[in-house]
Formats: sequence, C-alpha cells, structure tokens
Amino acid sequence: MEIKPTILVVDDELGARQSLEVILEDDYRVLSAESGREALEVLQRELVDLVLLDVNMPEMDGLEVLRRIREQDEALDVIMVSALNLARKAVDAIRLGAYDYITKPYEPEDILSTVHRAISKQKLHRELDFLRREVETVRGFDQIISQNKAMLEIFELVKKVGYASTNILIIGESGTGKELIARAIHRQGSRKNGPFVAVNCAAIPPELMESEMFGHEKGAFTGAHTRTIGKFEYANGGTLFLDEISALRSDLQAKLLRVLQEREIERIGSNKPIKVDIRVISATNTNLEDSVLSGKFRQDLFFRLNVVPISIPPLRERREDIPLLAKHFLNKFNLSFNKRISGFSDKAMGVLLRYHWPGNIRELENLIERIIVLSKGNDPIELEDIPLEILMSSGKTTKDDKLSKAGLIKTREEFEKRLILNVLEATRWNQTEAAKILKISRIYLIQKAKQFGILMKKMD
Repeated sequence: MEIKPTILVVDDELGARQSLEVILEDDYRVLSAESGREALEVLQRELVDLVLLDVNMPEMDGLEVLRRIREQDEALDVIMVSALNLARKAVDAIRLGAYDYITKPYEPEDILSTVHRAISKQKLHRELDFLRREVETVRGFDQIISQNKAMLEIFELVKKVGYASTNILIIGESGTGKELIARAIHRQGSRKNGPFVAVNCAAIPPELMESEMFGHEKGAFTGAHTRTIGKFEYANGGTLFLDEISALRSDLQAKLLRVLQEREIERIGSNKPIKVDIRVISATNTNLEDSVLSGKFRQDLFFRLNVVPISIPPLRERREDIPLLAKHFLNKFNLSFNKRISGFSDKAMGVLLRYHWPGNIRELENLIERIIVLSKGNDPIELEDIPLEILMSSGKTTKDDKLSKAGLIKTREEFEKRLILNVLEATRWNQTEAAKILKISRIYLIQKAKQFGILMKKMD
C-alpha cells in the first residue's frame, strides 16, 4: 500500500482552499487551515510533507507563518501562493527559505508541476539521509548488517571464497539471510558481472522442476510449444543459487550431480550436450547429513555441494544485532511509507531483545513494517505498538501476565479488534489491501469484522 504525501493548504479564503484541494486530492492527502495560527497547530500534530501558504492573510501574514515554520522544522518545504501584485512579497519569502512561489490566478498544471518537484526533492533528501545514517551507524558487509562475532567471521570467509569457483553450502534457519550471503559471495568474485540466478527448489512443482532447471526443446512433451532455456543456461558465466536444496527430487539429484561433474547439461527432448560455466551455491534449513543417513539425499551430491559450508546463526544467537536491524528496517519503511517515526522506546526495544524470533530477520522486518503501516503519528514505537503475541512470548513476567484465561482471551480479542480497525482505517476501508497487510484472507477478515461488530464502510 502506497501512502500519499501530505500537503497542508493555508489560505483564509474558503474558495481558494477548496480549489487547491480539488487539484491535489488525486495524488496527495490534503489538509487545510484558514489561518496561520491554525496552520501551526496542524503542524504540531500532523506529519506534513509540504505547505502551500498564502502570502496575504489577516492577523498573521504568510511571511510570519513561514518564519515560524522554519523555526519548527527547517526541512519542511513551503510554497508561497500570492496574487500577482504581491509577487515582491513572494520573492522575499524565497529569501526566507521558501521552496518556490506561485501567483494567482494559477493553472492546475503549474500547481501540480511545482508540488511534484518539491515532493520529489523531499523524497531524494530522505533517501540520502537514510543512506547517510546507514553508513554512520551500521557495521555491515555487502548489504548485510551485523556486529555479531560469528557473522563477522562469515564476512571474512565470504571474502576468501569469492574469487574461487568452489561450490558452497549455506546452512541456516528460514529468514536468516541465506540468499543475501549467496549474493554477497557472487558480488565478491570474478563472476560478479555474470548473472545471479536464484531457484527455490521447494517452490517449483516437482513435475515442472526438470524443465525449469534444464530447459526443453519444442515438442519435447505435451504443451512444449517452443524451446525454453533452463536456469543452468541462464546462469552461464555466473552463479546458480539453489535454495532449499533438500526438496530436490532424487532423479534430479542424479542429474545435478552429473552437471557438477561434467559441466554440461541436456535440454529435455535433446541429446545434444551444452557446456555451462557456473558456480553453484546451495542453501538448506534442514540437516542434510540426516537426510543422507535416511536415504533422502544422495551422499555423493552432498559431498559435491558441501565443499565450503557456511552456517548462519539464528537471530536469537545474535541479539546484539537486533537494535541495528530494527533501526535499519525503521529507516527503510519510514522511507517507503512516507513516515518519520524517530525510534523505539526502551521498553519496546526490550521486548524485541527478549523475543525468540522463530522467523528470524524476516520476521523482524515484517513486524517493523506492520507497526509502521499502522502508526498514526511521529512518536517513537512504544510497548503498546508491539503485537500481543510478541509481548506474551517475550519472556518477561508482569502483572498483566497473571490475567485469568478468560481475561486473556478478552485481551486478545480487544487487540485483534483494534488491529483490524487500525488497518481498515489506514487502507481507507479497502478490504483487499487490509487483508493483505494482516496476512489473512478477505473472507476471514469479513468474518472477524462481524464477530467484533465492526461495520464495514465503503471506500472513500
């Protein structure tokens, strides 16, 4: 869901405010104020990206309002709006720090063009600020953030193996960043200018896997209307990343072993061998040695893949990285959703540090995204912003933990109701978007709304 930038229109004339609202409302969220004093009050409680400010207003004119806005927030851009005979004042406003000025009467295209330039400039500045903060605060390697000793050792290992063509097996729980490590290895070595092709062996239906990997000739089987190039050919000269390698069928394990030995493939329906020059990096979240012992995975293939093993620790074993990662994702989603949430309270961060993170870094990223989407202000993330299931699993005993079973159920239901309402409001009652954010089906969302007595509104 894309959040519209917010524009504050300040003009003492109702008609002028309404005219600007009509011009801007398709692309922006528009707030309005009829006086300078009201505008300053709005800026105290709302996160605004741009101000359209009339020069000539009673009580407090536009120049004085501009001075006060600049005192409150130097980064907030202001576009002055003036009658033609007051253009001199608008020019004075530029000297005081206004971004630009527009004279009345104006054309809608002029308004939209000027506003778009200002918003684009704001976005660029936020991106640069984000990158600057990342460089200053994060210790990392090739887009991977960590200050954990085991991870720093992995970074050094990646540097060593980058220029070799050795096969590598990355082992780690789901969500630990196995593909990030694989991409870092690819970018470190001589193959960095070649393709990086990722294949999730567990996500492709078994009956399609052979064609996906090796390609096929026209007419090779029913439905093969054209020749299709497989992943091995696409990865030629680069790196093939085989994620969830343990899900590979036994017959395909044999074909993969042959490719690794002979460095050639055959498309389905062809007897002509095709030479391929690739590096294979595999990943698994299971113990492949156990799979070998149980006969589910070929021992000879395991030895071929496991030349250099890299084991990524789960997030619960690198808790010193949680504040770094949480801050990184906060900056990322502030930028994505046009928010400026400043950080985390000590209590909120304490919960994140105590939680066991079964979904690892991916779970942390999804949580921060969810919190920021639902947030309505610019305040730090507090304890009440953390979902109930995270609070209850964080391992700290409080008075609230001693609720009776009935009380606990009631508390959970109240939380669910508040969460659903917040998401529906954030998506302007778009049921499909709300269900996507909540990661539930639209039908289940409607059922829960009925259960909690939420009357579904029509979209704005």
